[in-house]
Amino acid sequence: MSTTEEAKRTRRRWIGFGETIAVIGVAISAAALWKTWDSGDKPAVVVEKRQPIPLTLRAKAQNDGRTLEISPVEPGHALQSLAITLGGTTIAVGSDGDLAADDVEKALKDRDENKGAHSAPVRIAARYVEAGADRRGGGSYVLRYRVEGGGLFGSRSLRLVSLSRG
Repeated sequence: MSTTEEAKRTRRRWIGFGETIAVIGVAISAAALWKTWDSGDKPAVVVEKRQPIPLTLRAKAQNDGRTLEISPVEPGHALQSLAITLGGTTIAVGSDGDLAADDVEKALKDRDENKGAHSAPVRIAARYVEAGADRRGGGSYVLRYRVEGGGLFGSRSLRLVSLSRG
């Protein structure tokens, strides 16, 4: 009879232990429910933010090379100011991005170049707006141009061709 009595006690001990574990689990679940219920009114925090895109410029010759329209490649960038340093001379282009061939010709007045295609390294400094924030950018580019020989009186003219990263 002692073995059956002993078995009943062991069984009761395990039932008490299991009930204790179940009560602890219910308490943890209730605490988790209360925490989620309490924090439901707070707005969600965005963890991933959009990274800024560096400024890259492109150019298109207009008016038979008399002007070069410089604009950002990324449509989300808006130019505020643009300055081109060429041969020690800084040309302020402005926010419209139109570089005149006459300005380049004045900056290159010391060079005696023949007819044909030429290129010159330039340094561009720009201020632009991206996603509502003011940013600065620029870099080293190569300005390509051609010198055309004069007509009846031998005058020469400079025509802008392109601008590329260099």
